[in-house]
Amino acid sequence: MTLRLYDTRAQQLRDFVPLDPENVTMYVCGPTVQSGPHIGHVRAALSFDLLRRWLAHRFGRVTFVRNVTDIDDKVLAGATASEPWWALAYRMEQQFTAAYAGVGILAPTYEPRATASVPQMQELIETLIGRGHAYAAPDGSGDVYFDVRSWSQYGALTHQSVDAMEAAEDADPRGKRNPQDFALWKGSKPDEPADAMWSSPWGAGRPGWHIECSAMARRYLGSEFDIHGGGLDLRFPHHENELAQSTAAGEGFAQYWVHNGLVTVDGQKMSKSLGNFTLAADVLAAHDPLVVRYALAAAHYRSSLDLTESSWAEAEAALGRIHSFVERAGRAAERNEMRRRGRDLDDEAVEYISLIPGEFAEAMDDDLGVPQALAVVHDRVRRGNQALDHGDDAAAERALHEVREMIQVLGLDAASAASGDADAEASALDALVQTMITQRAQARADKDWATADRIRDAIAAAGIALEDTADGTHWSIDG
Repeated sequence: MTLRLYDTRAQQLRDFVPLDPENVTMYVCGPTVQSGPHIGHVRAALSFDLLRRWLAHRFGRVTFVRNVTDIDDKVLAGATASEPWWALAYRMEQQFTAAYAGVGILAPTYEPRATASVPQMQELIETLIGRGHAYAAPDGSGDVYFDVRSWSQYGALTHQSVDAMEAAEDADPRGKRNPQDFALWKGSKPDEPADAMWSSPWGAGRPGWHIECSAMARRYLGSEFDIHGGGLDLRFPHHENELAQSTAAGEGFAQYWVHNGLVTVDGQKMSKSLGNFTLAADVLAAHDPLVVRYALAAAHYRSSLDLTESSWAEAEAALGRIHSFVERAGRAAERNEMRRRGRDLDDEAVEYISLIPGEFAEAMDDDLGVPQALAVVHDRVRRGNQALDHGDDAAAERALHEVREMIQVLGLDAASAASGDADAEASALDALVQTMITQRAQARADKDWATADRIRDAIAAAGIALEDTADGTHWSIDG
């Protein structure tokens, strides 16, 4: 069966045909790191982790890029006198990394920060100006806008006309030709920190949100790639604007647009702005990480997910049935292997040519049908338990191998959990050490040598070595 994915732009299921069958390319919009992750962020990242894992099973290599938006109005607004915007962004980024690793989400192939690709953003803006699709504001503000009416395909992703769209509110409207024009570059403001500005042909400033992803996708995946992913709430204006500016610059950009559904609370999307969110750290502290992963994966990735306390209980019970069978059948398989070896009955060994059941593959190929795939897992668990009850060792072993293979693909096996725990611990340690390094740097800048020395000694006492270099302070485990 051919893998089919729902393409938001086409508004239908499409056969997935990668540009390079030996290397599937995928860009997913990552977090804006003004504060820590809520469980909706984890659900979004998990949706694309599941897709990535299945693509890797089907095609082999997957180049997966997930960015970090570390410069943004919200990041600047969250900064304080004691924690600059860049320190806040890094600390929050570590919290996202720890939450993702906690539920076994694989690390990206590349995870670029927006601040590391500003020259590429400026290059893309210059291309758009040269092609007549962008303009510098005539008021001398330093703002640069995308001219939406210059691009006839604007609105192609969400199938809207320009006249039906709301005005873009991402920059001062006084320099705009059209209310819907959106900011590519934002001129510096007197109340913004000097280190949040970059020089440019249009004056000191910083990039707009949308241009960041277009530039990073091109830098890491080229002008054309397979899949662009993100939450349903990013379709407009973010992804619509990405598509417009990249294609207006002459690029093929994403061949498929895939969006995950949102986590809801009483019918409303979970969001920081509405104040109805549940922090990922609180959920992971209260529940086993694999239970959290199962609960978030149990609904189809495009559907809304309304989480309640019963969601965790149901996931725990379902996962318990799977793992109980694996343990029970594993003990039986070990006994069978010992029996075969003791009797030198190599010809009784069971060979497994295809470990993934056809029904499971069909479910996953049908727009990543994880709920249906989980039903196949539980069917094999039921069959395996019945085989064990009736002494059918061969059938039980086959069910065991199939279940192990399926839960490995879904990231629900114990090995994935152990890996996720290790990654989470490493991320947590890095976050703590980096916070202390930042505090030490601030103390040195304030010439508070006593505090700086005290922090250095505390780090050294923990067995951690610091190396001060021209591009910052780096740490490692001493010895």
